[in-house]
Amino acid sequence: MTPAIRGAQAGAVNFRDVGGLPAASGVTRHGVLFRSGTLARLEAPAQSEIARLAIRRVVDLRDDAEVASEPSRLEPPVADTVRVPLFLGSVASFFANDVSLGELYAHIVDDSAPRLVEVARAVIGVQPVLVHCTAGKDRTGVSVAMVLAAAGVEEDAVVADYARTASMLSPERNRRIVAWLRAAHPDAVHLEELATASPAPVMRDLLDGIRARYGSAADYLRAAGLGDDEVRELRRVLVAPEG
Repeated sequence: MTPAIRGAQAGAVNFRDVGGLPAASGVTRHGVLFRSGTLARLEAPAQSEIARLAIRRVVDLRDDAEVASEPSRLEPPVADTVRVPLFLGSVASFFANDVSLGELYAHIVDDSAPRLVEVARAVIGVQPVLVHCTAGKDRTGVSVAMVLAAAGVEEDAVVADYARTASMLSPERNRRIVAWLRAAHPDAVHLEELATASPAPVMRDLLDGIRARYGSAADYLRAAGLGDDEVRELRRVLVAPEG
């Protein structure tokens, strides 16, 4: 299991390294790819711990309104920030339309494939790199899953990394978010799942669907424009060979 930031109590939400995952040709490298939720409430201990990671690029998957309302508090700031807003539509619209997690993820892979290629290219281009959204659950979960799967990480490990998020979102945070959302959407069936859950079967179903339609996550990204040389570089960057 890959390490999480110990300063989570100091505003670091769902922050972790995806190193140490088994892959077909080895294991994912530590200190190369990080994932997290919002960086807007970081306090000094978490800022210091993240600064020691020497992150050179941040990939921010949030939309303009989210960025404006909750600017990141990395200290020192990371100058190389790549904006890849992943939803074609506001975050609020998914709660208003009461979509399920599976429907949300299908929306991402169907409508945002070129943007997922942008994420993969951002990871290839500069490391260490941090990919994040607001909770680090859905946009980050799908993006990182696609990158890891395309790099040859074993599917069980991709699914487990995604599912780990639910244990990293505090009960206090979940109660607060659900209460706030429930006031706006009192009849929504999928609200709590959307706000707090990362069930392994949802990610497994997503990967199964991509394999059925494209052959693999790498082929899905290739269909959206990622080159064979870029797939090879993604695997070189992320996976340390056995031995």
